[in-house]
Amino acid sequence: MKVNSNSTQAFNLNNVDPEEISDVLVKIERSFNIRLDDTSCKDVKTFGKLCDIVVEKVKQTNNDSCTTQHAFYKIRNAINSAISPPKELIKPQTKLADIFPRDTRLQVIAEIEREMGFKINLLQPKQGIIGTFVFVLLASAVGFFYQPVMALIGVIVAITGLMLAGKFGKELKVKTLGDLAEKVAREHYIKCRRDASTVNRNEISQKVKELFTADLYLEPSVLTRDAKF
Repeated sequence: MKVNSNSTQAFNLNNVDPEEISDVLVKIERSFNIRLDDTSCKDVKTFGKLCDIVVEKVKQTNNDSCTTQHAFYKIRNAINSAISPPKELIKPQTKLADIFPRDTRLQVIAEIEREMGFKINLLQPKQGIIGTFVFVLLASAVGFFYQPVMALIGVIVAITGLMLAGKFGKELKVKTLGDLAEKVAREHYIKCRRDASTVNRNEISQKVKELFTADLYLEPSVLTRDAKF
């Protein structure tokens, strides 16, 4: 569920799990090929200041071209190399389910990732399967007080099930090619630029915001420059 706020006070990111924020910072580092060390971040008190630091650390030459458009072209070329679909299918509004049939989805997306040179993290297992294994894991943790051996077996089954579900899940995380281009542009910003020696500096803060809102399930309206860490 996304966090909503009608208050005029700055949103407080201290209410978000610090580990989840750390995960987003790792994604920012990977997307922009930068390092957010403790020295540069220790005095960061607001989201706006974090954006300023990211912009400062990105050293590439400015070019005002749209990175999401670059990502779309890169995805389109990879799809054409992998499966050669009809040209009328390769549009931003095209549903991914129409391009990636479930029975060949794992193989085709693996080939597209090879063409692109990085993981697009598009697939996930059904939420019901995840919920079942999480329930088994929690029940097994409680079971250690009563049946340690059975509880250990339950933990092994649950962890193995979660790993396999993650590896072989076929559910699509986004619906359209346009959605996928936006996802790739924020998660692999430098890698999907047509010229990796350039960036559109006007986009950087927005992409950082998109990473936070997508990963932390926040409404974009609450993540202002004054949002506090």
